[in-house]
Amino acid sequence: MAKTPAKKKPATRRKASEKFGQRRLEIRNARIRDIPGIANLVRRVYNDMPAYTHGEVRGQINNFREGCFVALLDEEVVGYCATMQVAETLAFQDHDWDEITGNGFGSRHDPTGDWLYGYEMCVDPKVRGVRIGRRLYEERRALAEENDLKGVIFAGRMPNYRRHKRKVDGPQDYLDQVVAGKIHDPVLRFQLANGFEPERVLENYLPEDKASEANAVMMVWRNPYVEADQPPKKRLPRGVEAVRVATCQLQARAVKDYAEFLSTIEYFVDVASDYESDFILFPELFTLMLLSYEEKELSPVEAIERLSEYTPRLKQDISDMAMRFNINIIAGSHPTRMDDGDIHNVAYVCLRDGSVHEQEKIHPTPNERYWWNIKGGDKIDVIQTDCGPIGVQICYDSEFPELSRRLADEGARIIFVPFCTDSRQGYLRVRYCGQARAIENQCFVVLSGNVGNLPNVGNMDIQYAQSCILTPCDFPFARDGIAAEATENVETLTISDINLADLSWARAEGTVRNLADRRFDLYRIEWDEDGKHRGKPRPRREPLGPTGPGGG
Repeated sequence: MAKTPAKKKPATRRKASEKFGQRRLEIRNARIRDIPGIANLVRRVYNDMPAYTHGEVRGQINNFREGCFVALLDEEVVGYCATMQVAETLAFQDHDWDEITGNGFGSRHDPTGDWLYGYEMCVDPKVRGVRIGRRLYEERRALAEENDLKGVIFAGRMPNYRRHKRKVDGPQDYLDQVVAGKIHDPVLRFQLANGFEPERVLENYLPEDKASEANAVMMVWRNPYVEADQPPKKRLPRGVEAVRVATCQLQARAVKDYAEFLSTIEYFVDVASDYESDFILFPELFTLMLLSYEEKELSPVEAIERLSEYTPRLKQDISDMAMRFNINIIAGSHPTRMDDGDIHNVAYVCLRDGSVHEQEKIHPTPNERYWWNIKGGDKIDVIQTDCGPIGVQICYDSEFPELSRRLADEGARIIFVPFCTDSRQGYLRVRYCGQARAIENQCFVVLSGNVGNLPNVGNMDIQYAQSCILTPCDFPFARDGIAAEATENVETLTISDINLADLSWARAEGTVRNLADRRFDLYRIEWDEDGKHRGKPRPRREPLGPTGPGGG
């Protein structure tokens, strides 16, 4: 018997960027610059629940930009919704909000998923009369139709449940009475009016939702343009998203002044630019050679103070270099005195658009803490570049897997690791951890270290490095998980092309899928965003060995 053909799709869809009236209202895909406005909106709407951190919103946008929409009225964010694609089995099984969203980052987005899952929808209650919520729901449905998805599914709140709890026999009875019109619930009635049908109640979905007593209603809209009995099998195409990366294994050398040091750095930037590289990475503490022209060897405290004096010039000169040579420069790391007087080990990321970003080392090694009194930073986030979001972990930080996982949740596909190690054992700690981070987070990891020595400069007596570009271990990548590597202890520039699209494929259809297969029902990482635990003193026990980096 011949099958009934599916309904024909509408010829056109209203563009998300269409504006209304006198260009006062705009509905479009969310952008990174919208993050402060989105966070403030969520804080206004849900004043009885924890607000999103900027990192969580950044992850939502980076993980599936096409599924995140904002409504702007007079250029102010007044509406926001976030969605992701998921498999039907995941969407319809029992779950809670943390589990399905990857702890709020939207990191469980599956480009091969056949359902669009909505996990955030909020509209400024002060904005009336322009149907922003309805417009955002329309964007979701249009996206599902464009991508041939089975439909849209989400878990809706029931904010009047606690008020009517004694009048009903549990959350399912409450839902039934709302559907029958016997009880009014503004959220559920709005969703029903927008074509969504209740599937069932999800208990313990969002514990922070006190008004709903953690309950939510699974709401479903089925796409009429997709045949439910024979859905197309979605496969992620093996596309090409090429990025060229250079890692500089830098020889420690005596220089006569700052200009000679800068000339050395510029040489490698120039070469990498000639090879049309998108990024170049320099080693941790690569500025220590600036101490080589001091009249006498400085004490650790004096050396740090002297180096910190170069910070403003260094940032400006490296930034100018990035623009002149049209390349993104991860400028290793440089000891810097902060506004509060503490010394931090900071990586300056100078992008070719002229912007300068900073990533502090979170975990100073025992030697750094003892000899130089270096303090650890308290924030790690991805950095947006013209090649997508990246992360930076300075040496020892790569040995703490929770940091890389946070960067991956925020959308990082390349993690740069400048390091400084004095022995093979120290180097291998960083190398093995870098390879593990690439596998765990299905991302590329780029390492860059110092070689050689500077006899009159503390911390540069001996160096060991074999800089490399590491990949996950799966079919699209290099057989041994190494895209490229330098010869040990030789100054050189190592360059390789990497395909970011291979990461998307591996995360969705790889032999193993470490990000997707995490047990969100058992464990999660929580970052102390408000800093209430910061500043606790740590013991300054004298470490073994000289004032070297300690292999971290």
